[in-house]
Amino acid sequence: MDEVPILVERRGGYQVVTLNRPQRLNAFNEAMHCALREALSEAENDPECRALLLTGAGRGFCTGQDLTDRLSEAGETSVLGGALEAYYNPLIRKLRALPFPVVAAVNGVAAGAGANIALACDIVLAARSASFVQAFAKIGLVPDSGGSWFLPRLLGPARARGLALTAEPLPAEKAEAWGLIWKAVDDAALTAEAEKLCSDFAAAPTVGLALTKRALDESWSNDLEAQLELERELQRQASLTPDYAEGVRAFMEKRNPVFSGRAKGSKSGA
Repeated sequence: MDEVPILVERRGGYQVVTLNRPQRLNAFNEAMHCALREALSEAENDPECRALLLTGAGRGFCTGQDLTDRLSEAGETSVLGGALEAYYNPLIRKLRALPFPVVAAVNGVAAGAGANIALACDIVLAARSASFVQAFAKIGLVPDSGGSWFLPRLLGPARARGLALTAEPLPAEKAEAWGLIWKAVDDAALTAEAEKLCSDFAAAPTVGLALTKRALDESWSNDLEAQLELERELQRQASLTPDYAEGVRAFMEKRNPVFSGRAKGSKSGA
């Protein structure tokens, strides 16, 4: 029997969510999807959670779909599409929409949907031994879980096509050099660096970071005029938070700010 498919640890101001099917390189089955959906929903609704760290147990981050779940007793494969609509697409939407930073700590191979789930996070740290593989071409499928959207935007069309059509593994250090991920770090330092990043985010102005995420996401489809209007509106919202007032006071008083992460506050003036 599988272990509990998702592990959740609550730390000071953030949560660590671990994909926990190490014997299958953390490949997804239905139980794992359901458990992860619940974990993300609980984190989103926890007022004390101001960042989330997503990682994998064992020697891999995630190898996407567990293909043994795709075979019937007669050895026939199932028609896909429904699984994307039911599980993978909602997962990518949720990761992008969480109202706080999401850090992926890629501790080993991230393949297929597993690679693109990592790319859906706000910041990707990877162990130097890790790699990213758009494995879909090896089994006659198309990059999903946002892969066909993330790759050309992060890498440009030539590299996106190369990775998607050849399924060639991309080592972590090259992924950093190409701009696919934030940083590659020594294997032994991955956990500590990811936890330090989440701890810093847990003390940051959470609402401002959430609005920044929205601004960056919407910039892909906006022209400059629309983006300027969006920035105006988001800046207005940010200026109404207690953290903005605290940040200004701390700057004037030459001290470190103490941010609450709360959305509501009062501010006089326009």
